[in-house]
Amino acid sequence: MTTLLPGPLVDHTWLATHLDDPRLAVLDATALLPSPRHDGDHRSASGRAGWAERHIPGSRHADLTGDLSDAGAPYHFAVPAPDALAAALARLGVGEGTEVVVYDTGGGIWAARVWWMLRAISVPAAVLEGGLAAWEAAGRPVATGDGVPEPAAVPVTPVPRPELWSGIDEVAAISRGERPGVLVCALPSGGFAGTVPTRYSRRGHIPGSVSLPGRGLPTAELEERVREFGDASPVVLYCGGGISAAGAALALTLLGREDVSVYDGSLEEWSKDPSRPLELGG
Repeated sequence: MTTLLPGPLVDHTWLATHLDDPRLAVLDATALLPSPRHDGDHRSASGRAGWAERHIPGSRHADLTGDLSDAGAPYHFAVPAPDALAAALARLGVGEGTEVVVYDTGGGIWAARVWWMLRAISVPAAVLEGGLAAWEAAGRPVATGDGVPEPAAVPVTPVPRPELWSGIDEVAAISRGERPGVLVCALPSGGFAGTVPTRYSRRGHIPGSVSLPGRGLPTAELEERVREFGDASPVVLYCGGGISAAGAALALTLLGREDVSVYDGSLEEWSKDPSRPLELGG
């Protein structure tokens, strides 16, 4: 069957043209994650209220603080098991044969996170370039209110791609040089160096990591940084909670890298164990 989406990124013109296509679902993935005031200050909240105020017509809010995370995991924003994710998507009207465009109001990292989660169960998905801001700047219409509830869809049959996720043992082995690969920290430079407060229990980055902040699409500077990875593979991305890492994963995918994975637990999981080393500086 012909894929509706042209690639992992679409612009507002493409979306406006296809907005009424019954094969397409549009999701707003915005969540709220204020900057920490001190170490250990983790606060997050759903972006649903903002979606109700202004959203792309026909879109639904995909709650990364609720249905789209595993509440039983020992860290925030954990990816749900494939069947649980498929069930949550079905409640948003995403079912068999549906393709998805995801956007946010937070610079694209939340949309990239949902895009990566969908990609990992083989659901066709793309991110709206520039998010709601680009849509509004182009003079496109917006809607308000909760709208009409979407009928539950027949859940997709997930086809997991486990190579898109990395666990703590793999990350530790790469850090120690016992497995091939490069660890990439997608936090801003201050978070990598440990010079600013962190939401987690300890500051710093995993030893052996390189810094590649996860906000923003490919630029000449980013391409040059990626070339510095050389032949190192796979590229394992992490951040504080697997969100900015997904933004970096989108950028690397657009650059043609197919050997990328995200460490879901990221620094929230790693820093909880005092035996796991962290380095400052950089």
